[in-house]
Amino acid sequence: MEAEKTSSGRGGGRRGRGGAGGAAARRASRSGSGPGEQQFYIRRKVAEYEVLDEEGLALIEANAETVLEEIGIEFRDDAEALALWRDAGADVKGERVHFPKGLCRSLLKTAPEVFTQHARNPERSVQIGGKATVFAPVYGPPFVRDLNGERRYATIQDFENFVKLAYLAPSMHHSGGTVCEPVDIPVNKRHLDMVYAHMRLSDKPFMGSVTAPERAQDTVDMCKILFGEDYVDQNCVVVNLINANSPMVFDDTMLGAAKVYARNNQACIVSPFILSGAMSPVTVVGTLTQILAEVLAGAAFTQLVRPGAPVLFGTFAASISMQSGAPTFGTPEPSLVSYGAAQLARRLGLPFRTGGSLCGSKVPDAQAAHESGATLNMTLLAGTNFALHSAGWLEGGLVSSYEKFMIDVDQLGMMQRFAEGVDLSQDAQAMDAIREVGPGSHYLGCSHTQAHFQTAFYRSPLADNNSFEQWQLEGEKRIENRANELCRSWLESYQAPALDEGINDGLRDFIRHKKEAMPDAFT
Repeated sequence: MEAEKTSSGRGGGRRGRGGAGGAAARRASRSGSGPGEQQFYIRRKVAEYEVLDEEGLALIEANAETVLEEIGIEFRDDAEALALWRDAGADVKGERVHFPKGLCRSLLKTAPEVFTQHARNPERSVQIGGKATVFAPVYGPPFVRDLNGERRYATIQDFENFVKLAYLAPSMHHSGGTVCEPVDIPVNKRHLDMVYAHMRLSDKPFMGSVTAPERAQDTVDMCKILFGEDYVDQNCVVVNLINANSPMVFDDTMLGAAKVYARNNQACIVSPFILSGAMSPVTVVGTLTQILAEVLAGAAFTQLVRPGAPVLFGTFAASISMQSGAPTFGTPEPSLVSYGAAQLARRLGLPFRTGGSLCGSKVPDAQAAHESGATLNMTLLAGTNFALHSAGWLEGGLVSSYEKFMIDVDQLGMMQRFAEGVDLSQDAQAMDAIREVGPGSHYLGCSHTQAHFQTAFYRSPLADNNSFEQWQLEGEKRIENRANELCRSWLESYQAPALDEGINDGLRDFIRHKKEAMPDAFT
């Protein structure tokens, strides 16, 4: 399903980025990185990697139904949610809901298998589901590691910088959500500044606030200013992260936000947050059973609120060190969990979210690279539709790193190229080149190579492939040094995309009135 043209162009405008033309843009386009020509969301032409056969999938599905029926899921501090389940035929005992076998699956028949999240620039709208993959940046860290090497609490300026970087990155298809937590703004007001930054500083799709139901409602109301009230009611314009409080609990904060978004026809990612061994069993199959049960209950709940509201099967899976209890990343077991969860999502007919560029390292070093590489490769091969934390993640999600963001974006460009698969066209078969060169010669000067040398291979803007002597002459820079320089140049070249002044004024007035109506709160 291609992104549709919308009538919300009053909030749009052309891209208007610095460096959008000329040789710089052509180089960026060839390399797949840099603030050059933007790339569409990925349409995967490679097969999904599957780790479970039919017997294994059926076993997990049966076990999950047993969990739902016999153990149940708690829906805490939300009488409305309990009433909805009771009316749907579930057995509600206190806050524990027990589900007859097949109830959740039956409710999910109304959920779309594929949908479009519309951006204010229709060219940036994304498909979620099917063979599409959408990369979104890091989400949630309270700290940043800045361009001076300091680890500190994040500010709204950092937040805006990461929005700008995501906007400029060609292989980043989405602006994300809480790219870092701006602690210099009161807790009860910062969501307004964050949502506005996504709307004003980028024209890519974005995520909304879920930290309280009223903040979710503010997000929806701001979307109505940006897109129009009727348009929002009939189209998905914001995606939102609804975490299960694993094991097997949904709290009133998440339920309240889910109800707001589902009622307004906006997408929820129902995503158990799993640290295996602490929040789920230590085994892959046990973890998958719990994940499926939690997703079935949470996703089906959105359909009780509004049948047809878009919802994603999400999971965040990591293991823990059984010595320290710290989360670990890039290890085999979470990859097996994510591969299996992707298969379960496809069988359920829901878009799938997992993965990203995850690591436990404190700096963008070799540990960060190999852990992130292992997670990102799995993310693509699993057939993930929405990949959160695709760039910038450090220290187990506590830190958003500028340098790591740039390194990860380079890897996303490689993944985008890999996902194109093998070109079997007449030109790609290169038979004329093979005939021209013949035995014993080389292909460097043949006409086919000359016609394709600029675009034949992905060209990294960060990797150093020169000689040792050349590297020495250029200052012996490590990749994080080069990433630092590239990041600074991107931020210096940034130009905001056009936004209708009437809409911008409406958003600022909304924010001002909301902030004036409540005192500051820092908890």
